Amino acid sequence: MVSQVFVSWSGGKESSLAGYRAREGGLEICYLANMVTEDGARSRTHGLSAEILRLQSQAMGIPLVQRQATWQSYEAEFKKMVNELKKEGVEGGVFGDIDLDEHREWVERVCREVGITAHQPVWGESQDDILKDFINSGFKAIIVATRADMLGEEWLGRSLDMDFFNEIKELGRTRGITPCGEAGEYHTLVIDGPLFQKRMEITEARKIFRDKHWFLEISSAELRAK
Repeated sequence: MVSQVFVSWSGGKESSLAGYRAREGGLEICYLANMVTEDGARSRTHGLSAEILRLQSQAMGIPLVQRQATWQSYEAEFKKMVNELKKEGVEGGVFGDIDLDEHREWVERVCREVGITAHQPVWGESQDDILKDFINSGFKAIIVATRADMLGEEWLGRSLDMDFFNEIKELGRTRGITPCGEAGEYHTLVIDGPLFQKRMEITEARKIFRDKHWFLEISSAELRAK
């Protein structure tokens, strides 16, 4: 019997690649699970608008479950959400953590406490290999946020391809930027790939500066046939 799982969803490259590897490994992705701010407007992880994540879910044909929370109530609300998914037959969760032990330990503890299996398909792999595999697997993503002290506004909207890989590797040598942005240097929005039934097209966006970060504020996007 195929195990049914949710993917802990940020909208970015790691959760997408983790979900793809989980599916290729025989798991059935039944839901995308995403935590949003207490007003329901933005994702707690990348700051993406909840509406854009819902459109992404439509593009993939996988239901998105969103739960509002403060940082203080995050764990309790996450557990409530997972317990509701368990009632729908979900047996495990897929997570895109790479190398932060604190995150891995939190995932394993919380999943153990709610009685599901934690799947972490990209854990412990080099960031170089993860980024290359993401690109070579056919995913398409753009940069939607940067730390202003590390990467300027000119990086917003940039596509993740091998030119990007080579450039970010060089910046790693000269400025210490990590390939996958694990120190918060950049965040991504995945707009197409092997998990997608349709591709997303950004039709209107503007660059804004907030809290020492540059953001690509997407105000309009549409789904297109592949």
